[in-house]
Amino acid sequence: MSKHSVAFKLSVVEFYRKGERSAREVGAHFGVDHSTVRKWVASYEAHGAVGLAKKFSHYDAAFKLSVLQRMWEDGLSYRQTAALFNIRNKSCLSDWEKHYERGGIDALSPRRKGRPRSIPEPPGPKEPDASRSDDKKSREELLAELSYLRMENAFLKKLGALNAGTTRSQKAQVVQALRPFYPLDGLLKLSGLSRSTFYYRQKMSALCDKHAELKNRIQAIFDAHKGRYGYRRVTAAIRQLGQAVNHKTVQHLMVKMGLKSLVRPKQYRSYKGSVGRTAPDLIKRQFTAQAINQKWVTDVTEFNVAGEKLYLSPIMDLYNGEIIAFETARRPIFKLVESMLSKALNQLKHNERPILHSDQGWHYQMPAYRSRLQKRGIDQSMSRKGNCLDNAAMESFFAVLKSEFFHPNRFESIQSLKDGIKDYIHDYNHHRIKLKRKGLSPVQYRSQPLNLPSL
Repeated sequence: MSKHSVAFKLSVVEFYRKGERSAREVGAHFGVDHSTVRKWVASYEAHGAVGLAKKFSHYDAAFKLSVLQRMWEDGLSYRQTAALFNIRNKSCLSDWEKHYERGGIDALSPRRKGRPRSIPEPPGPKEPDASRSDDKKSREELLAELSYLRMENAFLKKLGALNAGTTRSQKAQVVQALRPFYPLDGLLKLSGLSRSTFYYRQKMSALCDKHAELKNRIQAIFDAHKGRYGYRRVTAAIRQLGQAVNHKTVQHLMVKMGLKSLVRPKQYRSYKGSVGRTAPDLIKRQFTAQAINQKWVTDVTEFNVAGEKLYLSPIMDLYNGEIIAFETARRPIFKLVESMLSKALNQLKHNERPILHSDQGWHYQMPAYRSRLQKRGIDQSMSRKGNCLDNAAMESFFAVLKSEFFHPNRFESIQSLKDGIKDYIHDYNHHRIKLKRKGLSPVQYRSQPLNLPSL
């Protein structure tokens, strides 16, 4: 191989740095290989003209180890590392790495001049020889056998802790975890992995997960809503934050992360038959409204905590699904519904007269209840006898409330349940998004400007 002066190398570098030609074209022009051109340019950019001078190729073990550690920590290539440390031949870095993996820092020490000798196998634990009895083995053999058994025990325990051992990637993970304590050759022999396979798996595991940030966001949203959101609502919440994401991607990641929304149990049935005068069904399962305070629905549901019961009576506005008023009581007395109705009527303006729909419960057939509605000019509507589907909007809210709040939690007392219901309904109104309403919460949807039909 011909030798090149510093002046020649400098002229090649300056010609390339003009940016008019590629490394391959510059190499063809000066009669050198394009990889050599890149090496000279990298050395010049890292060390200036000094980096183009002749370099020594003898380095001590400490220097070699520092070079390898810098290369591993920063993820540098052999070419980048050689240019950074002004090393003449980048291929020697590969040799240093192999020597260190086999024999540690001692294998990096400079060899004596003369005929090269092969690197001796590093001292390490050997597989015990079961054919010889312990009394015939030397102290060194017994210690080596003990070391091997300790390594084997640690390897098997690690496999059990990770619930792994079936794939090469999992085995490589165990080997990497035990590598600081035991020789690599022994661990690779136990795992059945070749050296190249182990390093390939390490390189693959070091690659950045392209969905890492999205996973963190999914986990944060799922935890913030206490597992009540499935992949559709999680997708809508992420889109509200300004990130475009496909619902199938969110679903796949949630399955991979083991995140599953709460499953709703069967709905509570509260129908007790007809006990008084009823009203016609004015809603007819049309659970949508074009304006606020146009259609209301109501019902009563029951909770049981340690043998004690709590009853909830809410009113929902079908325009945005908001719970506009509610009341709780220990017994399903008429005052429960009456108090709830008073809270709701106090929110109406003088010209607002919504339809109030309910089932045929005895509360809603009471003369006092019907009289309050008539005085306010509100039309009363009732479901058909024993048909909960006619009041499906309110039944759906009860199902959501119980599946997301009541069933997953334990309550020490009725009072703690009562306080929790209050907090949940506030969260339901202000924070829980609904896909049918543009991914907004009921309060957010109510705050949107009305889309009035054109005349």
